[in-house]
Amino acid sequence: MTRGLGVQELRHVFVMTYGRSGSTLLMGILNSIPGWLIRGENRHAMRHLYDFHRSGLAERDRVDPARASQPTHPWFGIEGFPEQASLEHIRALAEATLLRPEPGTRVTGYKEIRWYDADLPDYLAFLRQVFPGARFVLNTRNLEDVAASNYWTHKDDPLGQVSAIEQKMLAAAEGLGDAVHRVHYDDYVADPGSLRGLFDWLGEPWDADRVEAVLATPHSRRGKHRDAG
Repeated sequence: MTRGLGVQELRHVFVMTYGRSGSTLLMGILNSIPGWLIRGENRHAMRHLYDFHRSGLAERDRVDPARASQPTHPWFGIEGFPEQASLEHIRALAEATLLRPEPGTRVTGYKEIRWYDADLPDYLAFLRQVFPGARFVLNTRNLEDVAASNYWTHKDDPLGQVSAIEQKMLAAAEGLGDAVHRVHYDDYVADPGSLRGLFDWLGEPWDADRVEAVLATPHSRRGKHRDAG
């Protein structure tokens, strides 16, 4: 059983999913919790900061520190790339630009549909370094319905593509332990009470009326949460 999480541990929560999984609706449900502010997609913007951080570490570790510390060296200064300062400034940048917590915000984060890179486990480890105590909600949906949506039908082998992405996410999630909780769109649309486990895991009180109100509100650009992103 997944243990409950205290408010102090839950400063950042991220929704992992793929396009047309109902994640916009799930975002709305999470944002119905007092003090929560989960932003929408940012086209994998944190991935660029991950590449920046990873490049700095790779080049720092590649050079001879004594030689690279000399101004005559072509990689002068990279030996001093500060890992912890990089992580702290990346977090500050993300919070100031992507997350923008408001007064009273207790928990922030975002939902994203682009979790398909080959090094996904390493990327998740990076996010947990940037946001200590970060937790992840992994949202899935019936794959045939996802593949039949307009978002996927123009792609080659849509069912194969979304199936591969889901398997990659599930495999990476195995390394997150108690830091991840899985929900399934078809389950909570049919029975909102199935989300009680999520709320317990989050350490937040279950409010059926509030969740029902979100479910009754159209989400996503298509206007119907059953087609939501």
